[in-house]
Amino acid sequence: MPPLPTTPSTPFDTTTEAWFWFICAQEAKLAGARIRAGQGLVPRPCEPADILHTVDRLYRQRRLLREHLLVLAHYGRRQMAPEAGRPREMRDHTLWVEALSILTPVLRAKGIVR
Repeated sequence: MPPLPTTPSTPFDTTTEAWFWFICAQEAKLAGARIRAGQGLVPRPCEPADILHTVDRLYRQRRLLREHLLVLAHYGRRQMAPEAGRPREMRDHTLWVEALSILTPVLRAKGIVR
């Protein structure tokens, strides 16, 4: 049987972009959408579940903490990163930057992020 033709995929430019995409996909899934590979406007090198599994593994390894996940989820739903200059978001910004610095090398190694 010949191999299936593969569509070239486009990695995300940043981990933030990948995270926001993941959160949108998860919210769509919770709303009842069926997520299928190759159906998006831009073919991506992963499924939303790949990012979920990566985050889960980093959490189980205690590299990502609960506080990181809460900040990632909150600002991911807002589709906006916390701002360092806003007094109420300073701590969240620090956690956001820490979480992304942990996620980025792993997602790069998987080819998800450039």
